Amino acid sequence: MKNFKVYVSAVLCASILMSGCNETSNTTKGGVAGGAGGALLGGIIGNLIGKDTKGTVIGAAIGAAVGTGAGVLIGKKMDKQKAELEKINGAQVENTTDSNGLQAIKVTFDSGILFATNSSTLSTAARNSLSNFAISLQNHPLTNVQIFGHTDNTGSRQVNERLSLERAQAVANNLIGSGVNGQRLAVKGLAYDDPVADNSTADGRSRNRRVEVYIIANSEMINQAQSGTLQ
Repeated sequence: MKNFKVYVSAVLCASILMSGCNETSNTTKGGVAGGAGGALLGGIIGNLIGKDTKGTVIGAAIGAAVGTGAGVLIGKKMDKQKAELEKINGAQVENTTDSNGLQAIKVTFDSGILFATNSSTLSTAARNSLSNFAISLQNHPLTNVQIFGHTDNTGSRQVNERLSLERAQAVANNLIGSGVNGQRLAVKGLAYDDPVADNSTADGRSRNRRVEVYIIANSEMINQAQSGTLQ
């Protein structure tokens, strides 16, 4: 839990994420967050810091403060991609904010669509959904992606740590196979430490067996936003 195991065959990298989601548009929130001076510039750091409490910081900060105008431009880019992703079957798409204060996108894939119980093998429906997801990622190359696998609490910790990581890896490997640059991706298995539902019920366990994907601005997007050239 305390150390990331990054497995994708390329050099994987990511920035900090926080999952404080709401329905405010990224365009509006981007200006507020950027103006607060919380966003950072610099090279993406691949060494990520994990914590086992839901909603805490789960990455590493980079660079220097970003201004209000840059935050607005990044928010517009995120809004555009979010609208595309909302059309994918089996994906729940939400606004979120990384710990740098910039807008990001959280995509949750239910394991009932992605995996059979106790399996990390992608279903046909899952592969179809991820093909569409990969197209969106390719259409928006100025982002990095962090992939988290989750399980319910059935079975031992050792089994669930392995299974959650394998689920995250399966998604990452599929995206790479669909043409996404592996250098944009990082994976982690969180076992059953970050539930979103009650594990004492069958429905709750089903909801907890999931993969979450965070899409965040990379350093090139931030630099373009800072210079006013981001389109």
